[in-house]
Amino acid sequence: MEECISVFDMLKIGVGPSSSHTLGPWRAAERFLNELRSDYDINTITRVKVDLYGSLSLTGKGHATDLAVMLGLSGQDPEYIPIQDIDGIIKSIEAKNEIHLGNQISIPFYFLQDIVFNKNFLPFHANGLTFTAYFKDETEYSSTFYSIGGGFVVKEERENAQKKIAIKCAFPFPINKATELLGYCTKENKTISEIVYDNEKSMRPEAEIHHELMRIWNTMLECMYIGCHSEGILPGGLNVRRRAFDMHQNLIGLSNYSNPQEWLEEIRKTEVKFRQILKWVSCFALAVNEVNAALGRVVTAPTNGSSGVIPAVLMYYLVIENHQAGEKEIKQFLMVAGEIGSIFKKGSTISAAMGGCQAEIGVSSAMAAAALCELMGGTPDQVLMAAEIAMEHHLGLTCDPIGGLVQIPCIERNTMGAIKAINAAELALETDAKNAKVSLDKVIDTMWQTAKDMNSKYKETSEGGLAIAVNMADC
Repeated sequence: MEECISVFDMLKIGVGPSSSHTLGPWRAAERFLNELRSDYDINTITRVKVDLYGSLSLTGKGHATDLAVMLGLSGQDPEYIPIQDIDGIIKSIEAKNEIHLGNQISIPFYFLQDIVFNKNFLPFHANGLTFTAYFKDETEYSSTFYSIGGGFVVKEERENAQKKIAIKCAFPFPINKATELLGYCTKENKTISEIVYDNEKSMRPEAEIHHELMRIWNTMLECMYIGCHSEGILPGGLNVRRRAFDMHQNLIGLSNYSNPQEWLEEIRKTEVKFRQILKWVSCFALAVNEVNAALGRVVTAPTNGSSGVIPAVLMYYLVIENHQAGEKEIKQFLMVAGEIGSIFKKGSTISAAMGGCQAEIGVSSAMAAAALCELMGGTPDQVLMAAEIAMEHHLGLTCDPIGGLVQIPCIERNTMGAIKAINAAELALETDAKNAKVSLDKVIDTMWQTAKDMNSKYKETSEGGLAIAVNMADC
Protein backbone atom coordinates (compact mmCIF):
# COMPACT_ATOMS: atom_id res chain seq x y z
CA MET A 1 0.00 0.00 0.00
CA GLU A 2 1.40 3.36 -1.00
CA GLU A 3 0.74 6.19 1.44
CA CYS A 4 1.22 9.87 0.64
CA ILE A 5 2.62 11.62 3.70
CA SER A 6 3.45 15.27 3.23
CA VAL A 7 6.21 17.20 4.99
CA PHE A 8 3.38 19.14 6.62
CA ASP A 9 1.96 15.93 8.05
CA MET A 10 5.26 15.23 9.78
CA LEU A 11 5.89 18.80 10.94
CA LYS A 12 2.72 20.07 12.59
CA ILE A 13 2.22 23.20 14.68
CA GLY A 14 0.46 22.52 17.96
CA VAL A 15 0.42 22.85 21.74
CA GLY A 16 2.62 20.84 24.14
CA PRO A 17 3.46 18.71 25.93
CA SER A 18 2.74 15.63 23.79
CA SER A 19 1.74 15.05 20.18
CA SER A 20 0.22 11.64 20.91
CA HIS A 21 -1.29 12.50 24.30
CA THR A 22 -2.18 16.18 23.80
CA LEU A 23 -2.37 17.13 20.12
CA GLY A 24 -3.82 13.78 19.00
CA PRO A 25 -6.69 13.71 21.53
CA TRP A 26 -7.35 17.40 20.79
CA ARG A 27 -7.67 16.62 17.08
CA ALA A 28 -9.78 13.55 17.89
CA ALA A 29 -12.21 15.78 19.80
CA GLU A 30 -12.42 18.05 16.75
CA ARG A 31 -13.17 15.09 14.51
CA PHE A 32 -15.85 13.88 16.93
CA LEU A 33 -17.48 17.32 16.78
CA ASN A 34 -17.40 17.16 12.97
CA GLU A 35 -19.13 13.77 13.07
CA LEU A 36 -21.82 15.15 15.34
CA ARG A 37 -22.36 18.20 13.13
CA SER A 38 -22.60 15.99 10.06
CA ASP A 39 -25.14 13.49 11.35
CA TYR A 40 -26.87 15.04 14.36
CA ASP A 41 -28.32 18.25 15.71
CA ILE A 42 -25.64 19.41 18.13
CA ASN A 43 -28.23 21.53 19.95
CA THR A 44 -29.97 18.36 21.17
CA ILE A 45 -26.90 17.07 23.04
CA THR A 46 -27.26 16.99 26.83
CA ARG A 47 -23.95 15.44 27.88
CA VAL A 48 -20.59 14.29 26.52
CA LYS A 49 -18.33 11.66 28.10
CA VAL A 50 -14.75 10.77 27.18
CA ASP A 51 -13.09 7.42 27.98
CA LEU A 52 -9.29 7.31 27.83
CA TYR A 53 -7.54 3.95 27.46
CA GLY A 54 -4.06 2.48 27.81
CA SER A 55 -1.18 4.92 27.68
CA LEU A 56 -3.56 7.87 27.32
CA SER A 57 -4.95 6.91 30.71
CA LEU A 58 -1.72 5.89 32.44
CA THR A 59 0.17 9.11 31.61
CA GLY A 60 -2.75 11.28 30.58
CA LYS A 61 -2.67 13.57 33.59
CA GLY A 62 1.00 14.40 33.16
CA HIS A 63 0.58 14.81 29.41
CA ALA A 64 -2.47 17.10 29.77
CA THR A 65 -4.70 14.71 27.83
CA ASP A 66 -7.73 15.74 29.87
CA LEU A 67 -7.06 19.42 29.18
CA ALA A 68 -6.57 18.76 25.45
CA VAL A 69 -9.88 16.91 25.24
CA MET A 70 -11.71 19.77 26.94
CA LEU A 71 -10.11 22.34 24.65
CA GLY A 72 -10.93 20.25 21.58
CA LEU A 73 -14.55 19.79 22.63
CA SER A 74 -14.72 23.54 23.19
CA GLY A 75 -13.95 24.12 19.51
CA GLN A 76 -10.45 25.55 20.03
CA ASP A 77 -7.74 25.05 17.38
CA PRO A 78 -4.33 23.98 18.78
CA GLU A 79 -2.53 25.64 15.89
CA TYR A 80 -3.96 29.11 16.46
CA ILE A 81 -5.36 29.35 20.01
CA PRO A 82 -3.61 32.13 21.96
CA ILE A 83 -1.50 30.25 24.51
CA GLN A 84 -2.42 32.75 27.21
CA ASP A 85 -6.13 31.84 26.80
CA ILE A 86 -5.72 28.15 27.63
CA ASP A 87 -5.64 28.47 31.40
CA GLY A 88 -8.74 30.68 31.47
CA ILE A 89 -10.78 28.31 29.31
CA ILE A 90 -9.88 25.30 31.47
CA LYS A 91 -10.58 27.15 34.73
CA SER A 92 -13.96 28.29 33.40
CA ILE A 93 -14.98 24.72 32.55
CA GLU A 94 -13.92 23.48 35.97
CA ALA A 95 -15.54 26.35 37.88
CA LYS A 96 -18.86 26.34 36.02
CA ASN A 97 -19.09 22.57 35.50
CA GLU A 98 -20.09 23.21 31.90
CA ILE A 99 -18.46 23.23 28.50
CA HIS A 100 -19.26 25.36 25.46
CA LEU A 101 -19.47 22.41 23.08
CA GLY A 102 -18.04 23.23 19.67
CA ASN A 103 -18.23 26.87 20.65
CA GLN A 104 -21.98 26.53 19.96
CA ILE A 105 -23.92 25.23 22.95
CA SER A 106 -23.23 25.10 26.70
CA ILE A 107 -23.89 21.75 28.37
CA PRO A 108 -23.09 20.36 31.84
CA PHE A 109 -19.58 18.93 32.03
CA TYR A 110 -18.06 17.55 35.23
CA PHE A 111 -14.47 16.90 34.19
CA LEU A 112 -13.76 14.56 37.13
CA GLN A 113 -16.68 12.36 36.07
CA ASP A 114 -16.99 12.95 32.34
CA ILE A 115 -13.35 12.18 31.54
CA VAL A 116 -12.75 8.57 32.58
CA PHE A 117 -9.23 7.13 32.91
CA ASN A 118 -9.43 3.42 32.03
CA LYS A 119 -6.11 1.62 32.55
CA ASN A 120 -7.00 -1.25 30.22
CA PHE A 121 -5.71 -1.16 26.64
CA LEU A 122 -7.84 -1.36 23.52
CA PRO A 123 -6.51 -4.03 21.11
CA PHE A 124 -5.90 -1.79 18.09
CA HIS A 125 -3.44 0.71 19.58
CA ALA A 126 -2.05 1.74 22.98
CA ASN A 127 -3.53 5.25 22.68
CA GLY A 128 -7.29 4.85 22.42
CA LEU A 129 -10.14 7.17 23.38
CA THR A 130 -13.90 6.97 22.97
CA PHE A 131 -16.28 9.94 22.87
CA THR A 132 -19.95 9.45 23.71
CA ALA A 133 -22.67 12.05 23.16
CA TYR A 134 -26.06 11.75 24.89
CA PHE A 135 -29.18 13.34 23.38
CA LYS A 136 -32.47 14.70 24.67
CA ASP A 137 -34.37 11.72 23.21
CA GLU A 138 -32.22 9.42 25.41
CA THR A 139 -30.24 8.04 22.46
CA GLU A 140 -26.45 8.17 22.32
CA TYR A 141 -23.61 8.12 19.83
CA SER A 142 -20.09 6.83 20.44
CA SER A 143 -16.94 7.11 18.34
CA THR A 144 -13.48 5.67 19.04
CA PHE A 145 -10.20 7.17 17.86
CA TYR A 146 -6.55 6.21 18.17
CA SER A 147 -3.74 8.72 18.57
CA ILE A 148 -0.89 6.93 16.79
CA GLY A 149 1.92 9.45 17.33
CA GLY A 150 2.96 12.78 15.89
CA GLY A 151 -0.58 14.15 16.14
CA PHE A 152 -1.90 11.56 13.67
CA VAL A 153 -5.38 10.26 14.53
CA VAL A 154 -7.08 7.24 12.95
CA LYS A 155 -10.19 5.11 13.36
CA GLU A 156 -9.82 1.34 13.36
CA GLU A 157 -12.52 0.73 10.78
CA ARG A 158 -10.80 3.06 8.32
CA GLU A 159 -7.48 1.27 8.81
CA ASN A 160 -9.13 -2.10 8.24
CA ALA A 161 -10.77 -0.80 5.08
CA GLN A 162 -7.43 0.42 3.76
CA LYS A 163 -5.95 -3.04 4.14
CA LYS A 164 -8.53 -4.37 1.70
CA ILE A 165 -8.14 -1.61 -0.89
CA ALA A 166 -4.96 -0.80 -2.79
CA ILE A 167 -4.45 2.95 -2.38
CA LYS A 168 -2.45 4.67 -5.12
CA CYS A 169 -0.41 7.65 -4.00
CA ALA A 170 -0.76 10.74 -6.18
CA PHE A 171 2.86 11.80 -5.69
CA PRO A 172 5.01 11.66 -8.84
CA PHE A 173 7.59 9.90 -6.64
CA PRO A 174 5.68 7.67 -4.18
CA ILE A 175 8.03 6.56 -1.40
CA ASN A 176 7.67 3.87 1.21
CA LYS A 177 11.29 2.85 1.66
CA ALA A 178 14.64 4.59 1.63
CA THR A 179 15.78 2.46 -1.31
CA GLU A 180 12.91 3.84 -3.39
CA LEU A 181 13.88 7.40 -2.49
CA LEU A 182 17.49 6.73 -3.42
CA GLY A 183 16.38 5.18 -6.70
CA TYR A 184 14.48 8.34 -7.66
CA CYS A 185 17.46 10.51 -6.76
CA THR A 186 19.74 8.40 -8.95
CA LYS A 187 17.34 8.17 -11.88
CA GLU A 188 16.36 11.85 -11.84
CA ASN A 189 19.85 13.08 -10.82
CA LYS A 190 18.27 15.10 -8.01
CA THR A 191 18.87 15.64 -4.31
CA ILE A 192 16.45 14.27 -1.74
CA SER A 193 15.03 17.74 -1.08
CA GLU A 194 14.36 18.21 -4.82
CA ILE A 195 12.43 14.92 -4.99
CA VAL A 196 10.42 15.92 -1.92
CA TYR A 197 9.71 19.34 -3.41
CA ASP A 198 8.38 17.75 -6.61
CA ASN A 199 6.02 15.63 -4.51
CA GLU A 200 4.82 18.63 -2.52
CA LYS A 201 4.18 20.61 -5.73
CA SER A 202 1.75 17.91 -6.81
CA MET A 203 -0.41 18.76 -3.78
CA ARG A 204 -0.22 22.55 -3.40
CA PRO A 205 1.07 25.73 -5.11
CA GLU A 206 4.74 26.61 -4.70
CA ALA A 207 3.88 29.85 -2.92
CA GLU A 208 1.94 27.87 -0.30
CA ILE A 209 4.83 25.43 0.17
CA HIS A 210 7.20 28.34 0.76
CA HIS A 211 4.81 30.09 3.14
CA GLU A 212 4.04 27.00 5.22
CA LEU A 213 7.66 25.86 5.50
CA MET A 214 8.69 29.31 6.69
CA ARG A 215 5.74 29.39 9.10
CA ILE A 216 7.01 26.13 10.57
CA TRP A 217 10.53 27.52 10.90
CA ASN A 218 9.34 30.80 12.39
CA THR A 219 7.34 28.83 14.98
CA MET A 220 10.47 26.85 15.84
CA LEU A 221 12.56 30.02 16.07
CA GLU A 222 10.00 31.77 18.26
CA CYS A 223 9.83 28.69 20.49
CA MET A 224 13.61 28.72 20.99
CA TYR A 225 13.49 32.46 21.63
CA ILE A 226 10.75 32.14 24.26
CA GLY A 227 12.51 29.23 25.94
CA CYS A 228 15.81 31.11 26.16
CA HIS A 229 14.08 34.10 27.74
CA SER A 230 11.78 32.35 30.24
CA GLU A 231 12.68 31.67 33.86
CA GLY A 232 10.92 29.72 36.57
CA ILE A 233 9.62 26.28 37.46
CA LEU A 234 7.85 24.02 34.98
CA PRO A 235 4.27 23.00 35.85
CA GLY A 236 3.32 19.51 36.96
CA GLY A 237 4.69 19.05 40.46
CA LEU A 238 8.25 17.83 39.78
CA ASN A 239 9.58 21.34 40.44
CA VAL A 240 11.87 21.18 37.43
CA ARG A 241 13.68 24.47 37.01
CA ARG A 242 14.10 25.90 33.54
CA ARG A 243 17.77 25.79 32.49
CA ALA A 244 17.80 27.32 29.01
CA PHE A 245 17.53 30.86 30.42
CA ASP A 246 20.70 30.66 32.52
CA MET A 247 22.63 28.75 29.88
CA HIS A 248 21.64 31.32 27.26
CA GLN A 249 22.65 34.24 29.47
CA ASN A 250 26.04 32.67 30.13
CA LEU A 251 26.60 32.16 26.42
CA ILE A 252 25.40 35.44 24.93
CA GLY A 253 26.11 37.92 27.72
CA LEU A 254 24.94 41.50 27.18
CA SER A 255 23.27 41.80 23.77
CA ASN A 256 20.76 44.02 22.03
CA TYR A 257 17.77 42.55 20.19
CA SER A 258 13.98 42.68 20.42
CA ASN A 259 12.56 39.75 18.44
CA PRO A 260 13.46 36.21 17.35
CA GLN A 261 14.96 37.21 13.99
CA GLU A 262 17.18 39.88 15.56
CA TRP A 263 18.16 37.33 18.20
CA LEU A 264 19.24 34.88 15.49
CA GLU A 265 21.41 37.52 13.85
CA GLU A 266 22.87 38.51 17.24
CA ILE A 267 23.96 34.91 17.90
CA ARG A 268 25.51 34.75 14.44
CA LYS A 269 27.66 37.73 15.35
CA THR A 270 28.73 36.14 18.62
CA GLU A 271 32.20 34.64 18.60
CA VAL A 272 31.50 31.01 19.44
CA LYS A 273 34.41 29.15 20.97
CA PHE A 274 34.84 25.48 20.14
CA ARG A 275 33.85 24.28 23.62
CA GLN A 276 30.67 26.39 23.47
CA ILE A 277 29.24 24.72 20.38
CA LEU A 278 27.68 21.81 22.27
CA LYS A 279 26.39 24.23 24.90
CA TRP A 280 24.59 26.27 22.23
CA VAL A 281 23.05 23.15 20.69
CA SER A 282 21.93 21.94 24.11
CA CYS A 283 20.55 25.39 24.95
CA PHE A 284 18.42 25.47 21.79
CA ALA A 285 17.03 21.98 22.44
CA LEU A 286 16.35 22.67 26.13
CA ALA A 287 14.57 25.92 25.24
CA VAL A 288 12.10 24.20 22.91
CA ASN A 289 11.27 21.36 25.25
CA GLU A 290 10.86 23.60 28.26
CA VAL A 291 8.30 25.57 26.26
CA ASN A 292 6.68 22.27 25.28
CA ALA A 293 6.53 21.11 28.90
CA ALA A 294 4.81 24.38 29.84
CA LEU A 295 2.00 23.78 27.28
CA GLY A 296 3.54 26.22 24.83
CA ARG A 297 3.33 26.20 21.04
CA VAL A 298 5.86 23.95 19.30
CA VAL A 299 6.28 22.02 16.05
CA THR A 300 5.89 18.26 16.26
CA ALA A 301 9.12 17.03 14.71
CA PRO A 302 7.99 14.29 14.47
CA THR A 303 6.47 14.48 17.98
CA ASN A 304 6.14 17.05 20.74
CA GLY A 305 8.36 15.08 23.08
CA SER A 306 11.15 15.22 20.50
CA SER A 307 10.36 18.70 19.19
CA GLY A 308 13.69 20.21 20.26
CA VAL A 309 16.05 18.12 18.13
CA ILE A 310 15.34 19.46 14.63
CA PRO A 311 15.19 23.17 15.60
CA ALA A 312 18.45 22.80 17.56
CA VAL A 313 20.29 21.14 14.66
CA LEU A 314 18.96 23.61 12.08
CA MET A 315 19.94 26.47 14.38
CA TYR A 316 23.39 24.92 14.70
CA TYR A 317 23.76 25.03 10.93
CA LEU A 318 22.63 28.67 10.75
CA VAL A 319 24.76 30.03 13.60
CA ILE A 320 27.82 27.76 13.45
CA GLU A 321 28.22 26.20 10.00
CA ASN A 322 26.85 28.76 7.53
CA HIS A 323 26.14 32.38 8.44
CA GLN A 324 25.06 33.09 4.86
CA ALA A 325 22.32 30.46 4.90
CA GLY A 326 18.75 31.69 4.55
CA GLU A 327 15.29 30.61 3.50
CA LYS A 328 16.54 28.28 0.75
CA GLU A 329 18.57 26.19 3.19
CA ILE A 330 15.87 26.27 5.87
CA LYS A 331 13.27 24.90 3.46
CA GLN A 332 15.73 22.31 2.16
CA PHE A 333 16.45 21.12 5.71
CA LEU A 334 12.77 20.82 6.64
CA MET A 335 11.85 18.92 3.47
CA VAL A 336 14.59 16.32 3.95
CA ALA A 337 13.74 15.93 7.64
CA GLY A 338 10.04 15.52 6.88
CA GLU A 339 10.66 12.84 4.24
CA ILE A 340 12.93 10.78 6.48
CA GLY A 341 10.33 10.98 9.24
CA SER A 342 7.62 9.74 6.89
CA ILE A 343 9.70 6.69 5.94
CA PHE A 344 10.07 5.82 9.62
CA LYS A 345 6.34 6.25 10.15
CA LYS A 346 5.50 3.95 7.24
CA GLY A 347 8.05 1.29 8.15
CA SER A 348 7.90 1.38 11.94
CA THR A 349 6.29 3.90 14.32
CA ILE A 350 6.72 7.40 15.70
CA SER A 351 4.63 6.63 18.78
CA ALA A 352 6.42 6.16 22.11
CA ALA A 353 3.39 4.23 23.33
CA MET A 354 4.15 1.68 20.62
CA GLY A 355 7.92 1.83 20.33
CA GLY A 356 9.45 3.61 23.31
CA CYS A 357 11.55 6.75 23.04
CA GLN A 358 13.50 5.34 20.09
CA ALA A 359 10.34 6.17 18.13
CA GLU A 360 10.54 9.82 19.17
CA ILE A 361 14.08 10.99 19.96
CA GLY A 362 15.58 8.31 17.73
CA VAL A 363 13.46 9.25 14.72
CA SER A 364 13.91 13.00 15.26
CA SER A 365 17.68 12.53 15.49
CA ALA A 366 17.65 10.55 12.24
CA MET A 367 15.55 13.24 10.55
CA ALA A 368 17.90 16.01 11.70
CA ALA A 369 21.05 14.07 10.79
CA ALA A 370 19.83 13.48 7.24
CA ALA A 371 18.78 17.09 6.74
CA LEU A 372 22.07 18.46 8.08
CA CYS A 373 24.05 16.04 5.95
CA GLU A 374 22.41 17.28 2.74
CA LEU A 375 22.98 20.94 3.67
CA MET A 376 26.65 20.16 4.29
CA GLY A 377 27.06 18.68 0.82
CA GLY A 378 26.27 15.02 1.39
CA THR A 379 25.15 12.80 -1.46
CA PRO A 380 21.75 11.09 -1.22
CA ASP A 381 23.58 7.90 -0.14
CA GLN A 382 25.35 9.78 2.62
CA VAL A 383 22.16 11.51 3.71
CA LEU A 384 20.43 8.17 4.21
CA MET A 385 23.53 6.85 5.97
CA ALA A 386 23.40 9.80 8.38
CA ALA A 387 19.81 8.90 9.28
CA GLU A 388 20.79 5.25 9.74
CA ILE A 389 23.73 6.09 12.02
CA ALA A 390 21.60 8.37 14.19
CA MET A 391 18.88 5.76 14.67
CA GLU A 392 21.33 2.91 15.13
CA HIS A 393 22.55 4.55 18.32
CA HIS A 394 19.07 5.13 19.72
CA LEU A 395 17.79 1.57 19.28
CA GLY A 396 16.09 0.25 22.39
CA LEU A 397 15.66 3.66 24.02
CA THR A 398 12.76 3.41 26.46
CA CYS A 399 10.01 5.91 27.25
CA ASP A 400 9.88 6.24 31.03
CA PRO A 401 8.74 9.76 31.96
CA ILE A 402 8.80 10.47 35.69
CA GLY A 403 5.35 11.40 36.97
CA GLY A 404 3.95 10.97 33.46
CA LEU A 405 5.33 14.41 32.60
CA VAL A 406 7.27 15.26 29.45
CA GLN A 407 10.14 16.60 31.56
CA ILE A 408 12.52 14.03 33.06
CA PRO A 409 14.29 12.55 31.12
CA CYS A 410 12.53 13.89 28.03
CA ILE A 411 13.93 17.43 27.97
CA GLU A 412 17.56 16.36 28.28
CA ARG A 413 17.08 13.57 25.76
CA ASN A 414 16.44 16.20 23.12
CA THR A 415 19.92 17.63 23.69
CA MET A 416 21.39 14.14 23.30
CA GLY A 417 19.40 13.51 20.12
CA ALA A 418 20.55 16.80 18.60
CA ILE A 419 24.21 16.20 19.38
CA LYS A 420 24.04 12.64 18.04
CA ALA A 421 22.42 13.97 14.85
CA ILE A 422 25.32 16.35 14.24
CA ASN A 423 27.82 13.58 14.90
CA ALA A 424 25.96 11.19 12.59
CA ALA A 425 25.98 13.74 9.76
CA GLU A 426 29.70 14.32 10.19
CA LEU A 427 30.43 10.58 10.20
CA ALA A 428 28.36 10.04 7.06
CA LEU A 429 30.14 12.87 5.25
CA GLU A 430 33.48 11.18 5.97
CA THR A 431 32.31 7.75 4.80
CA ASP A 432 32.01 6.16 1.39
CA ALA A 433 28.36 5.13 1.40
CA LYS A 434 29.19 2.11 -0.79
CA ASN A 435 30.89 0.56 2.24
CA ALA A 436 27.79 0.79 4.44
CA LYS A 437 26.97 -2.51 6.15
CA VAL A 438 23.51 -1.52 7.45
CA SER A 439 20.96 0.31 5.31
CA LEU A 440 18.38 2.77 6.59
CA ASP A 441 15.60 0.36 5.66
CA LYS A 442 17.25 -2.39 7.71
CA VAL A 443 17.61 -0.18 10.76
CA ILE A 444 13.95 0.84 10.44
CA ASP A 445 12.95 -2.83 10.35
CA THR A 446 15.17 -3.48 13.36
CA MET A 447 13.62 -0.58 15.22
CA TRP A 448 10.15 -2.02 14.65
CA GLN A 449 11.22 -5.48 15.80
CA THR A 450 12.81 -3.90 18.88
CA ALA A 451 9.57 -2.02 19.54
CA LYS A 452 7.54 -5.22 19.38
CA ASP A 453 9.97 -7.01 21.71
CA MET A 454 10.06 -4.14 24.23
CA ASN A 455 8.16 -4.67 27.46
CA SER A 456 5.03 -2.53 27.60
CA LYS A 457 6.13 -0.87 30.86
CA TYR A 458 8.83 0.95 28.87
CA LYS A 459 6.33 2.38 26.38
CA GLU A 460 5.04 5.66 27.84
CA THR A 461 3.20 4.09 30.75
CA SER A 462 5.36 5.46 33.61
CA GLU A 463 5.41 1.90 34.98
CA GLY A 464 9.10 1.15 34.40
CA GLY A 465 12.61 2.59 34.17
CA LEU A 466 13.26 6.02 35.64
CA ALA A 467 9.54 6.51 36.20
CA ILE A 468 9.57 4.05 39.09
CA ALA A 469 13.27 4.18 40.02
CA VAL A 470 12.82 7.83 41.00
CA ASN A 471 9.64 8.93 42.72
CA MET A 472 8.35 12.48 42.99
CA ALA A 473 9.42 12.76 46.62
CA ASP A 474 13.05 12.13 45.59
CA CYS A 475 12.81 14.97 43.07
